[in-house]
Amino acid sequence: NINRQLLALETTLGRPKAEVAKERILAINSECQVEAMQIFAGEETLEQILSPRPDLLIDAIDSLNPKTQLLHGAYLSKIPVISSMGAALRTDPTMIRTGDLFETSNCPLAKHLRKRLRNRGVGEGIACVYSLEQVDFNYELPADDAGVVGEAPPFADRGRKRNVLGSLPTVTGIFGLTIANQAIMRLSQP
Repeated sequence: NINRQLLALETTLGRPKAEVAKERILAINSECQVEAMQIFAGEETLEQILSPRPDLLIDAIDSLNPKTQLLHGAYLSKIPVISSMGAALRTDPTMIRTGDLFETSNCPLAKHLRKRLRNRGVGEGIACVYSLEQVDFNYELPADDAGVVGEAPPFADRGRKRNVLGSLPTVTGIFGLTIANQAIMRLSQP
């Protein structure tokens, strides 16, 4: 997903994203305090991720199980959250919105997440960025000139197998900038 990672360069390929992000942040402002954590979000790592307690948690996890676990843990710890919902296959930046996760529509990721969080006793209070754009998730990879359908990139080695959903960098960028703006507004409130 190099197309949607601002810090991804040919020179950083193969390096841990957390370390590269830390270097980039410190290159922008050496006064920042950054702790790079190369861990997978899950029930066994929640305490490490949420301690010390952050002022705000920004969630951009694509996978449903770790996303659910992280948001549930933040909710129980009363840590404010801004969560990114699905940007895959979206192309219309004018359809991007902010709001409470439990008031979103047209986002399958948000729908599944709401159900899982409700089952854990969460029913409101998770801010998110989402898109109202309806997309068709049933698509085939394009064929080459010889009519051979391409293969999807290898599946992630964690979780269930699933289609790789493409994303448009302009849309994912707007999602990220919207989250950043929401974070600035929230953190600047007395």
